[in-house]
Amino acid sequence: MPPNQTTPPNAAPKHLWIVGAIALLWNGIGAFDYLMTETRNEAYMSRYTPEQLAYFYGFPAWAVGTWAIAVWGAVLGSVLLLLRKRLAVPVFAVSLAAMVVTTVYNYGLSDGWRIAGGAGPLVFSVLIFAVAVALLLYARAMARRAVLR
Repeated sequence: MPPNQTTPPNAAPKHLWIVGAIALLWNGIGAFDYLMTETRNEAYMSRYTPEQLAYFYGFPAWAVGTWAIAVWGAVLGSVLLLLRKRLAVPVFAVSLAAMVVTTVYNYGLSDGWRIAGGAGPLVFSVLIFAVAVALLLYARAMARRAVLR
């Protein structure tokens, strides 16, 4: 860059593209899981016991709805982050809130703890929650720095 030319203000830092791409891949996995479960994809669901399948397929409509909002909202938030749109912040927030509601159903209002197989799935849920919070905080920081428009 010539000495008299400066970096434009609020240019997207390189880490935005890295975080955005990883977020899209991570959240895409969640969306894939949702899609395979809700379409009852035989090959994908074959790893579960009959009791687990009955549990997944027996979710009340509101729990399926909050799960959908959580996963598809996270995908949309990731895309908006890559597009540098400020709308990523509230979309990630709504996705996180929906994830909390879904998790309350899975571990508090149903027998999900026992059916899922104990602590392993709970630990993974905590990881998913941590990533969702981190993405929300990251998007909010990028909005405050005027990187997101």
